[in-house]
Amino acid sequence: MNRYLLPLSALGTVVGGAVLLKDNVAGGVCPSKATIPGKTVIVTGANTGIGKQTAFELAKRGGNVILACRDMEKCEAAARAIRRETLNHHVNARHLDLASLKSIREFAAKISEEEERVDILVNNAAVMRCPHWTTEDGFEMQFGVNHLGHFLLTNLLLDKLKASAPSRIINLSSLAHIAGHIDFDDLNWQTRKYDPKAAYSQSKLAVVLFTKELSRRLQGMGELQMGAKGKGVCGLIAGPIFWLLVKSPELAAQPSTYLAVAEELADVSGKYFDGLKQKAPAPEAEDEEVARRLWAESARLVGLEASHVSSVREQPLPR
Repeated sequence: MNRYLLPLSALGTVVGGAVLLKDNVAGGVCPSKATIPGKTVIVTGANTGIGKQTAFELAKRGGNVILACRDMEKCEAAARAIRRETLNHHVNARHLDLASLKSIREFAAKISEEEERVDILVNNAAVMRCPHWTTEDGFEMQFGVNHLGHFLLTNLLLDKLKASAPSRIINLSSLAHIAGHIDFDDLNWQTRKYDPKAAYSQSKLAVVLFTKELSRRLQGMGELQMGAKGKGVCGLIAGPIFWLLVKSPELAAQPSTYLAVAEELADVSGKYFDGLKQKAPAPEAEDEEVARRLWAESARLVGLEASHVSSVREQPLPR
């Protein structure tokens, strides 16, 4: 069996498709009427905003939805509201703090142990333009949560996603990635004067590069093969939409919903989406050398075991 990643300002494919979503609106309501009964969905940062609405939309389509949040009081309240509004009782809250590698590992271990399958992973949670804070493990907060946290979470859930194929991964990026640059000499802003806007842009560029590199690494891996045919894990990159440009979270969540369920995207991989439309990302987001180097450095920073990294093996770059 093959798998796919899809990107949304959207990108992605574990075994097949990738999609990116920018934070400006380009299209309206999700055109797909597909339902997902029996499929298990994880949405990070789902207690409010786009994440909560995405969880609502997918619960409405019959999914077994897991809200993964740091604030459990708000997360439980969101889960109750979604169950009440959708009449779908398969909506649950789980603790996940993306600013803690320990919490991420505990969450992934619990999911692997307790859930029979994971069909859709929506990496929605994000920190935006905060002061110069650091995570529990000492990473700059925006890079640590927006990129490293989801990088580790995705890798730890890959086996479960592969076993559940066809599956999809949606990674939220942002239009801000265009202004981003990966500074390998100071990824965590330890020597430079801190610039919250530049740090945010770097983190969102890292999300795009991660999704594209994941898609590339999964090519030619048999059951994780990228290509136009077969079943796989679809990865999407969706960016948070600026509230001044969006009337409601309902509208903002439509691209993520579309990339998560649309049957017509089953063969799409490694592409960037502006709203519901495929577009080209920033030039640096297409740099395979940067993407490969960022993957290696990210794996080192989060302590991803070599045996796990090797299971998503590298493919030679085209000459």
